[in-house]
Amino acid sequence: MFSKVIIGVLGPGENATPEENELAYDLGAAIAKQGWVVLTGGREFGVMNAVLKGAADNKGLTVGVLPGESTVGASRYAQIKIVTGMGSARNNINVLSSHVLVVLGMAAGTASEVSLALRANKKVILLAQDELSTMFFKKIGTYRVVAVNSIQDTINLIKDYVDLNQIS
Repeated sequence: MFSKVIIGVLGPGENATPEENELAYDLGAAIAKQGWVVLTGGREFGVMNAVLKGAADNKGLTVGVLPGESTVGASRYAQIKIVTGMGSARNNINVLSSHVLVVLGMAAGTASEVSLALRANKKVILLAQDELSTMFFKKIGTYRVVAVNSIQDTINLIKDYVDLNQIS
């Protein structure tokens, strides 16, 4: 039996814009249509909730890695809820459990996850990021960081990475 490809989606919670949430929903739908798993921080707002909803609405498998000691505040679209009791330290679980990470929007928690991903030598795709964030993460992440502006480009990069690294 083959394992599933897990795509971690990183982005702001409370500070996510309506445009970021809309893009996250569409990204979740696109990931689900590929048969990949969506993994997020699992909370009930922002990019986390929107990407999980997009995936769930398209019959995708969704995982939420929660910061608290219960499922209170979890997205109802996270089919698998992993309760950590670790607060922001759970970001390392998000990063290490994902094959590829897609970053949509930016906040302090998101930036910490990207930094952890780069330390773990993970592939990071910056989707529709501002120029300053892109320049910063490309400088510290070099070849591991790729910036794109569309969901289709994101999906194509993930496919290429999965094929090249024989992840299945």
